Amino acid sequence: MARPTTRTAIVTGGSGGIGRAVAERLAADGYAVVVHYSGNERRAAETVEAITGEGGTAVATRADVADENQVVALFDSTERRFGGVDAVVHTAGIMELAPLAETEFDMLDRMLRTNVRGTLAVAREAARRVRGGGAIVTFSSTVVRLALPTYAGYAATKGAVEAMTLILARELRGRDITVNAVAPGPTATPLFLDGKDEATVSRLAAQSPLERLGTPVDIAGAVSFLTGPDGRWINGQVLAPNGGAA
Repeated sequence: MARPTTRTAIVTGGSGGIGRAVAERLAADGYAVVVHYSGNERRAAETVEAITGEGGTAVATRADVADENQVVALFDSTERRFGGVDAVVHTAGIMELAPLAETEFDMLDRMLRTNVRGTLAVAREAARRVRGGGAIVTFSSTVVRLALPTYAGYAATKGAVEAMTLILARELRGRDITVNAVAPGPTATPLFLDGKDEATVSRLAAQSPLERLGTPVDIAGAVSFLTGPDGRWINGQVLAPNGGAA
């Protein structure tokens, strides 16, 4: 077991584009990082190798974030290995797009299960386990405010994430634990770019006055702020790293 002074972070979805950047940034900030993944073991292993190759500490752990028993096991294994949990960053999520009139309920149910039930399951365990001085960060999306066509179902799930996050911040009164949501704007990740043609990508990039898409590193910087010493007075907020797109 690591020394009790080791700060430990769980990053769900840590094998993905934003999740991997977050995991690598928190490791560089001094955290031992648990890289959670749901299916892609190879990419999770690559994230761990990238962190350990730079002298950091990381392990990969598999779990279904919407299965409360598997989430409990994820936190149990983290506490056994590192002695406690100091930060939980929940980047795991799925996005499926369709006009509202064409939305299939199977598609909506999948997003509700992962994005809403999964956030609640992870946040519930984080609220029970994170040590004083720690941080909980969930992930929403700027599309909640942009109101883009085809995003109705996805934006609805992320609106629910924001509501849960702000309520949890108030429920943890007196615990010295910050709870915030990060709501990225259009970000160049496989999840975002999948199925979009070049014209669509260019149009979305132009929404920001900076006239580019965000990068996973941009988003990881926001998470680093919220989980670091300079972010201790930021609580119960939705931080939107989107280049001014909304």
